[in-house]
Amino acid sequence: MQRTTWKSLTLALMIGAAIPALTTAPALAQAPAAKLAHPWLNPKLDADKRADLALAAMTSDEKFTVIFGYFGADMKPKYTRHPDSRDASAGYIAGVPRLGIPGQWQTDAGVGVATQGARQGLRERTALPAGIATAATWNPELAQQGGAMIGKEARDSGFNVQLAGGINLMREPRNGRNFEYGGEDPWLAGVMVAAQIRGIQSNHIVSTIKHYALNGQETGRFFHSTNISDAAARTSDLLAFQFAIEQSDPHSVMCAYNRVNSVYACENDWLLNTVLKKDWGYKGYVMSDWGADHSSAKAANAGLDQQSAGEAFDKQPWFGEPLKADLAAGRVSQARVDDMARRVLRALFASGAVDHPLAGAPDSLPAATLAAHAKITQADAEEGIVLLKNEGGLLPLAKTAKTIAVIGAHADVGVLSGGGSSQVYPAGGRAVQGLEPATWPGPMIYYPSSPLKALAKRYPGAKLVYDDGTDPARAAKLAAQSDLALVFADQWTTESWDVATLDLPKNQDATIDAVASANKKTVVVLITGGPVLMPWLDKVGAVVEAWFPGTAGGEAIARVLTGEVDATGRLPVSFPKRVADLPRPKLDGDPKKPEELFDIDYDIEGAAVGYKWYDAKQIEPLFAFGHGLSYTTFAYSNLKAVAAGDKVTVSFDVKNTGARAGKDVPQVYVGPKAGGWEAPKRLAGFKKVSLAPGATQHVSLTVDPRLLATWDGKAHGWSIAAGAYDVSLGASSRKISSTAEVTLAAKSLTVAGK
Repeated sequence: MQRTTWKSLTLALMIGAAIPALTTAPALAQAPAAKLAHPWLNPKLDADKRADLALAAMTSDEKFTVIFGYFGADMKPKYTRHPDSRDASAGYIAGVPRLGIPGQWQTDAGVGVATQGARQGLRERTALPAGIATAATWNPELAQQGGAMIGKEARDSGFNVQLAGGINLMREPRNGRNFEYGGEDPWLAGVMVAAQIRGIQSNHIVSTIKHYALNGQETGRFFHSTNISDAAARTSDLLAFQFAIEQSDPHSVMCAYNRVNSVYACENDWLLNTVLKKDWGYKGYVMSDWGADHSSAKAANAGLDQQSAGEAFDKQPWFGEPLKADLAAGRVSQARVDDMARRVLRALFASGAVDHPLAGAPDSLPAATLAAHAKITQADAEEGIVLLKNEGGLLPLAKTAKTIAVIGAHADVGVLSGGGSSQVYPAGGRAVQGLEPATWPGPMIYYPSSPLKALAKRYPGAKLVYDDGTDPARAAKLAAQSDLALVFADQWTTESWDVATLDLPKNQDATIDAVASANKKTVVVLITGGPVLMPWLDKVGAVVEAWFPGTAGGEAIARVLTGEVDATGRLPVSFPKRVADLPRPKLDGDPKKPEELFDIDYDIEGAAVGYKWYDAKQIEPLFAFGHGLSYTTFAYSNLKAVAAGDKVTVSFDVKNTGARAGKDVPQVYVGPKAGGWEAPKRLAGFKKVSLAPGATQHVSLTVDPRLLATWDGKAHGWSIAAGAYDVSLGASSRKISSTAEVTLAAKSLTVAGK
């Protein structure tokens, strides 16, 4: 295929249309729309009108061009990347140069600009903390800043489509991709992921919310069917998507690998046509996940608009010649093909990708840019770190410590990151070489941000000694000789694999137990992608969950441990005490039989995901959803809840009752006194507040009506039952400080909650 650059495109437009160079929005704005030979390039028109005009000017082949994608990395001898794609990228869709429609250059993922394929040293970029860590900040403003940062790096790297953000609820804590997502609650996940998407799309690029839908585990992900009722799905996973889409307008939705109620997600008429496009009124386009398209006419008629990397991952390039043949035979209509192309065009206009063409695709970014971006990711990591336990005020670390043992998890050189397609390659190279797996879904990468070095800067007079933690007895001996013992423990999780157990790998539980037995002043820092079991919990003085903390993770951890910043993270997921407490104690499927069809019964918990399951079953979690300690204390007062129709407004005061500045996350939960929901209560609102010692802040929140309702399948909408409702205020789902009561009248709501 002949290469087309924006320079040649501009020249062609100038010659063919005798108008000024149309490379920027201001240039277009200066030319009267009536004189434009390409009126769809007029930025004064809305995206729908522009898409209609461009579609009318397209040939049949051009319509098929914008709905078929190519992979952006070599998989020799199977596949050679498209010559116009960015090297080692997620993918590429050709544009229509004669019409001024740019190509679509796609990059993974939600934590930064990733590198795919064999080019593992290419494109060093900034990595945000894992998505679950950003959710743990409970700070939408911070999430939006992080999204804007990685979106800028994507644009500066030559990409106008970013495959983010992930929002699948955590139904299975062993899921290898939990680290990419937004937790277990639809409101928290919806708000936080929406903020990230708004940030990404502020750079005139398309963000893709994923994986739609009910993609809860990696084992058997290409074949399993997650089975669930309409009402339960709409009150849980689908509601998270709905909230996020309403609040951020992502221009694309990525359909998932798995089947839903026995039908593949990318050819599921109920998911794509009924729920997404009809009920929610979604105007963007649906792209398939890489290898998730199984048909041409069937998928197209069910609502799939674009096949991703079709030649590389799917059995056939379905949206190429097979779909053209289906069109000729009448198995798919011209109107449907037009709608597919139009949705893609609309996204390119709505995002600004057309009016703001890409400037290039450099391998490296300026050092000053990376340094500034590292500060953004550091702030995200700091607020996402959760202080789970702090017995006797062990943290912040005492400044008087003379000897500090730092044990395990390569904390002398770096911090772990999650694996798979979202892997960002760090500026400065890998902190640890030669780890397995070296290839997909690896490599396993530690970012070069050392907690030990960051701590050493803050303790110039102390002796910090590192032990790798592989020998529990040796680590215990070092701990016994030290004033403090910091044990770093990690668990690599990744796309493509689920973890076999929630126990820490590599005998780390034994090391922690031995160290804690030798030194009561033991702090455990967990660097994981989700919950783990803690058989040693009663022995240690403090536990910190740092997740996968990103590019500046070592610095962020040190600042929280030493108290330079408050511990402000709160859990976006529940930590179970034991696997037996889960809805499915045994992970469904057999990793040794990857092509075996099997079902997963999500109706066991239905909409009672996470803390709702523990509440409904009266099971005590190890750490509750919303839990997190601070280095100061807070008090809540003056809770008031007022109902006016289906609108419930909640207000209260938060006071910092401690001696130092800090941040808190008061949480509002609602539940009907008469029962009838999937669980006793639901998260209905939250607010992150920053307070000086003694300061008070008044907070007012409005509850989304759908969080007060149940799904009425017969009426095809939401229904609020008449009666009394508890409105509770607390520091977690299990730490409620006060409750108010409101009385609601019966009311039917639309799908959109109106």
